Amino acid sequence: MSPGDQIRHGGHRSGMRLAPEGADIIILSAVLVVAAVAFSLLRAEGRGLWLPAVAALWFLAVVQFFRDPNRVTPAGDNLIIAPADGKVIAVGEALDSPLNPPGQRVSIFMSPINVHVNRAPVAGTVKERTHRNGRFFSAFKAQAARDNEQTLLVLGTPFGDVAIKQVAGFLARRIICHPKPGDKLSAGARIGMIRFGSRVDLFLPGQATLKVRVGDRVTAGETIVGVFENG
Repeated sequence: MSPGDQIRHGGHRSGMRLAPEGADIIILSAVLVVAAVAFSLLRAEGRGLWLPAVAALWFLAVVQFFRDPNRVTPAGDNLIIAPADGKVIAVGEALDSPLNPPGQRVSIFMSPINVHVNRAPVAGTVKERTHRNGRFFSAFKAQAARDNEQTLLVLGTPFGDVAIKQVAGFLARRIICHPKPGDKLSAGARIGMIRFGSRVDLFLPGQATLKVRVGDRVTAGETIVGVFENG
């Protein structure tokens, strides 16, 4: 059984909303559509339909990017849930982990067509949130996790600390992370997003058993990427 085939519990998966983090871009895109239509009607006498068409396509692309569907998070205190939608690009030992001892890592690449809302992989209390400016290498490259702009969120759990690193990519220019130290999060809770293509690295204690491999497609808030065996 693949991770995406796991039985899902604890929620209602109907409904769709737009991520509030994209409100400014969505509003601006809508204004551009109106302006393009007005220009076509008033200045081009209805002949320049290409401009409204381009503006409308851009608006639809923006809305598609900032979609935020409801998710059904599997029930189980020892389950580790995917923090991001996308493709798994790295799995295994993490020598560069912010945790001590280092433990393991699962890296997920989000293309521009994925849902970009990130979610808490486990229930826990925020112990640390740090942001570091950096470069904008392609998120597929190994140096991206080390050199790119990034935000690190560390959660304290009964199984040990778990860290989520939001890493900016070649197109991404803004990382949004809402939780702050002291906040208590439930598994699958929305924590923020990265705008326009990026990756998320999930760092886990060594006793976690990983359930995904490179090339798997995962869904934030739903796909089981690992379990704590002593849970």
